[in-house]
Order: sequence, then structure tokens, then C-alpha cells
Amino acid sequence: MSVIDSFRLDDKVALVSGGAGLYGKQIVESLAEAGAKVYVASRNRKALDKCVDGWRDLGLDVLAETLDQSSEESIQTLAARIADHVGGVHILINNAVARPVNDWSCSAEAYESSMRTNATGVFLMTRTFGEQMAENGGGSIINIGSIQGMVGPDFTLYEGLDMSAIPDYFFHKAGMLNLTRYAAAKLGPLGVRVNTISPGGLDAGDTDPQFIRRYAARTFLGRMGNHTDLKGVVVFLASDASAYITGVNIPVDGGYTAK
Repeated sequence: MSVIDSFRLDDKVALVSGGAGLYGKQIVESLAEAGAKVYVASRNRKALDKCVDGWRDLGLDVLAETLDQSSEESIQTLAARIADHVGGVHILINNAVARPVNDWSCSAEAYESSMRTNATGVFLMTRTFGEQMAENGGGSIINIGSIQGMVGPDFTLYEGLDMSAIPDYFFHKAGMLNLTRYAAAKLGPLGVRVNTISPGGLDAGDTDPQFIRRYAARTFLGRMGNHTDLKGVVVFLASDASAYITGVNIPVDGGYTAK
């Protein structure tokens, strides 16, 4: 196999949770463009179906599924359905994020709701589909973390703006890093690799210009991330090009965390 061919995902089945959002769209596109059949799953099926229609118009092999990551029954039902359709997945992207917490003064109920999806749900997804991969000879799990799981917040970025750093996000993205190491140790002997990608800030297209200027000044590259910056690293970690890499975290942040 040539090095270029090692990046191909032909005959692979991928599952992306939460694929209709800012990160999810480029993740789904990258996997499908590299040749994978991609299942994308979310609670917001209406938004998901619209995205899938667009991808299929481009000739990409993408299918929509319903998933409530806060429900173990929903996770197991999805795993069984995919196994019935295609035998199981080779690639899992844990990308879905629930946002019930707005600020430091949130209710205990909101925080607990966040943990159900963003912590317990990620664990259940990893265990359920990791075991499915192991039964089928191995695979790759990629957790979508954040630089906010690596460093503390810089509140000066948000001064005077209608936005802020959210406490639960820091908690569960930091926990994701060590869950990645644990799962890599547990599933590695079974042929399943587990890694994390930690993106920096991505410009959604409607980001406050003042925040963009402040954030860009914090990076080595002088800009926020865009709608393609995750594509290469996703395909790399999903493919045989990274066959001897597991248990690691790769920041994709323009140098923010290195500065």
C-alpha cells in the first residue's frame, strides 16, 4: 500500500454523532470524501436530514440516523441497527455535545443534564461501539475534544461581549482526554485505537468580529479555525495512515495552547 492509499477509507463504515453542527459537517464530509460510508446521528433529525440531502447531492455516501446520546437504550438501538445493515462500524467520531448550561450560575439540574450526554453518553458510545469494532477485527475511535479541556479560560477574550466560557464544557472535555487514554488501554489489545482531537475556536460565520480579533492574536497563525481545518486530521486518525497511534491528543488550534 502506498502512503497516499493508506489514507483512503474505502469499504469502511463510519458513525459521526452530532454531525449537523459546526464541527460535524466538515468531519462527515472528510470521511465520505475519503471513501467511507458515513452514518450521521443526532436528536435533531430535521436538521440532519437537510444536511444529508446536500451531501448525497454531492455524491457522498451519507445516511441519517436518530440518536439521543443521553439514553443508553438509544445508543444500543443504533448500534444494533447499524450492525443489521452493514455488520457494524469501523470508525466512531464522538462529536455530539449538549448545551444545557449557559454560565457559572446554572442550576444543578442543567449541569447534571450536561454530564448525562457529554460525559456518561460519550463513555457509553465508546464502550458500545468499541466492543462492536473489536468483534469485527478492530477500528478507530476519535473523540472531539477542545482546547478548553487542556487549558483554563481566558475571560479577557469575552469582555463586553454577549458570550463567555461555560464551566461544564471545561469539565467534560478535560475528562475526555483521560477517558481516551483509558479506552485506548482497554481496547488496544482488541485492535481498536482511541484518540482525541482538540480543536481551537472555529469561526461559525457569525462570530463577533471583536472576539475574532482577540482570539486570532492569541494564536501563532493569527486566525481562528475554519470549515476545513479538521478534515485532514480526522482522515489521518481514522485511516491506516495512523495505524500505530493511540491514546494521544492532537490540538488543532493554530498554536493557541503552545503560546
